[in-house]
Amino acid sequence: MSGKNVFEGPRWQRDLVRFLPLKSQFVLSGNIRDLQAAEVAPGTVTAQSFNQTLCNTLLDQGYAQVLGWDPLAGFRALERPGTDPASGIALLQSLGLTPVDGAAPAGIDLLSATLQRLVVRPGEPVAVIIDFASRLAVRSDALSAAEHQLFTQALVLSHQARSRPGGVQRKPFFNTVLWVVEKEGDLPDWLLVGNPRIRHIPVVKPDQLTRRALAPALLKGLAGAPDASAEATAQAVDAFVQSTEGLLLLDLSAIAQLARVEGVAVDQIGDAVRRYKVGVTEDPWLRIDRQRIRMGDAFVHQRVKGQHHAVTHMLDIVKRAMTGVGASRKGNRPRGVAFLAGPTGVGKTELAKTVTSLLFGDESAYIRFDMSEFSAEHADQRLIGAPPGYVGYDVGGELTNAIREKPFSVVLFDEIEKAHPRILDKFLQILDDGVLTSGRGDRVYFSEALIVFTSNLGIYRQGEHGERVANVLPGEPFEQVQSKVHDEIDRHFKLVLNRPEILNRIGENIIVFDFIREEVAVQIFDQMVDATLADLQAQHLRVTLAAPARHALRALCLKDLSNGGRGIRNQLEAHLLNPLARALFDQDAQPGQQFTIVAVDANVLNLERG
Repeated sequence: MSGKNVFEGPRWQRDLVRFLPLKSQFVLSGNIRDLQAAEVAPGTVTAQSFNQTLCNTLLDQGYAQVLGWDPLAGFRALERPGTDPASGIALLQSLGLTPVDGAAPAGIDLLSATLQRLVVRPGEPVAVIIDFASRLAVRSDALSAAEHQLFTQALVLSHQARSRPGGVQRKPFFNTVLWVVEKEGDLPDWLLVGNPRIRHIPVVKPDQLTRRALAPALLKGLAGAPDASAEATAQAVDAFVQSTEGLLLLDLSAIAQLARVEGVAVDQIGDAVRRYKVGVTEDPWLRIDRQRIRMGDAFVHQRVKGQHHAVTHMLDIVKRAMTGVGASRKGNRPRGVAFLAGPTGVGKTELAKTVTSLLFGDESAYIRFDMSEFSAEHADQRLIGAPPGYVGYDVGGELTNAIREKPFSVVLFDEIEKAHPRILDKFLQILDDGVLTSGRGDRVYFSEALIVFTSNLGIYRQGEHGERVANVLPGEPFEQVQSKVHDEIDRHFKLVLNRPEILNRIGENIIVFDFIREEVAVQIFDQMVDATLADLQAQHLRVTLAAPARHALRALCLKDLSNGGRGIRNQLEAHLLNPLARALFDQDAQPGQQFTIVAVDANVLNLERG
């Protein structure tokens, strides 16, 4: 730490010090299993356990001694490291306990009796930290006799306790009882609510100032740290602090240890953070063949016909994801975000699949969610998992489970406009923070994922009388289609959903697809027909399509392009696939035989052998 920065302990610690002379008991809840930043010497900040920080705070304020209790070990004296344990053992004995190897086993009944002796004990003030107090009662609203006796005793003692001078400044301190719990509700309400002698103190996760105070001590053991310049060290600290937003100090300590074990240099600390979050050492993004991406345009157009504007924009997003241009990789935000809009059947979903195959060489890295299945109010629980106590809690969420299993993936949310508005708030978390907390409390990171939304918004709009009317038509120029779709998407998110912030996070990555124009439709038709005949060839059935028949079939399939490539496929099924299957079956076609389609008329097909 620099000399101009004065370390300030965590807020819970300052709150505790302020109220020690005023309250006889405290309940500390929240982030009580994490490490705490502590200044062990002027300018030297290190991490230590919560209980040790709590003990040191009490001793610094003037308490003579501090005891600890937990359900397994019972009572023991808590001291600063290097302190003679004799005085702690003497205190335990004075309370009627029999310590063995520094600890005095004590169940709930003996805990209750010992609290009585400790609170009224005369002399210099002492304190007891009751750890894992959440485990004292099976259910706080249905106590057993022993549990009820303990907490009733605590309630009465909170009012009977008297303060006495302690420490150099002779402040009026009680013999203080401190309950350490996961949640405030783990203790009976009637003990805490409306009790002026008990103070609840929440312990929150470490903020940026705390992480920044601790970062230099954690990073100094990394490769290259001793020889790094002051500027390089400051940059490493900045990267470490910003990339660990929302993590605990335990996590920070583990990341630093991981970096030391795996030899990660101090200037690459962000890589150690990524490895810790997603649990994978290798980064598939770094292994992507750049030459393959350079040739990506040709690769994509093999499967997505036309849509040059959309393909170019999507590949630009991919290249930005790989190079990091224009986006900070210090945080958890996804590698890239794309919003694919336009008519049905024009290749939006196919583009997402193709990009996945281009990036990872494997479509299994493609995760698709049909948002029409998530239109109910509580559908968000399917994505992230049900909260504790609800059916399916142990299963987890479909989205959080998928990302935990495959953090390097393309995640497609199909037909986003059909999702319930509550789910849109989850998307906002993904786009803003790149992290979701599952129903089980696990943090799942989207920092290595490419997020793709698809939508039919803008193709239709609401008419004057509430009816659904076409907003864009196949005959309109693409520039006009693009403008109208953009305007309708803007109106829908701002005025209908009242979620303009989602559009802000997507930014300029709204990609509008064009209608399937006739020249593109011919390419799609030819590709589908050739693929069908090739499949038959693989079964050793050679079927050829005569030129007049092909021309007639093309006219039938391309008569209506309003449904795009999907419409062409539907017409092909009606006029080629079904009649051809019928004819081959009726003629008892066998492998090695040859057939020619000589004529196609509506759903009737003329097939000749030889």
